[in-house]
Amino acid sequence: MDVNDLLTEAYGRLPDLVRSAVDGLSAEQLRQAPAAGANPVGWLVWHLTRIQDHGVSGVLGEQQLWVTGDWAGRIGLTADPDDTGFGHGPDQVAAVRPENGQVLVDYHRAVVDRTLAYLRGLRPADLDRVVDENWDPPVTLGVRLASLLEDDLQHAGQAGYVRGLIQSG
Repeated sequence: MDVNDLLTEAYGRLPDLVRSAVDGLSAEQLRQAPAAGANPVGWLVWHLTRIQDHGVSGVLGEQQLWVTGDWAGRIGLTADPDDTGFGHGPDQVAAVRPENGQVLVDYHRAVVDRTLAYLRGLRPADLDRVVDENWDPPVTLGVRLASLLEDDLQHAGQAGYVRGLIQSG
C-alpha cells in the first residue's frame, strides 16, 4: 500500500462515522448537550468538518467549501472562514443549529470528496513540504494531514458517544 492509498483509506472512513453519529437524530437531538458545558453531536460533526475544510483548503490554496457553498445558512451561522469551533464558548456552541443531520452529512461528504481527490494526487515527497512556518518546527504537509485526521477521528468518536448518551436517556 502506498501513501496515497493509506491516506485515502483513512480519510475515506470518516463519512461512515459521521453518518452513524447523526443518522435518525432530530434537529433538537443534534443540538442537545449531554451535560452543561459539553458539546452536542451537531456541533462535534460541524467542528470536525470545519477543521478538515479549513486545513485542506489551506494546503490547496483554495477557498473553503464553507465559504463557497450554502452550508453556513443551513447550520445557522455565517460563512466566516476563520470560525472552525476552536475556542467556542457555550453561546457559540449553541449557535450551531443544523436544520437536520443530512446537512452535516452532505457538507462533510463534500469536504471529504475534495480531500480524497487531493490525496490521490500526492507523491511521497509532497509530504515533506512545509505548509506552516508559524510553528517550531515548521509543519509539513504530512504532519498537517495526520493532525487533521487525528482531530476528525477524535471528534467523530465523541459524536458517536454523545449520540449513545442521548439515545439511552
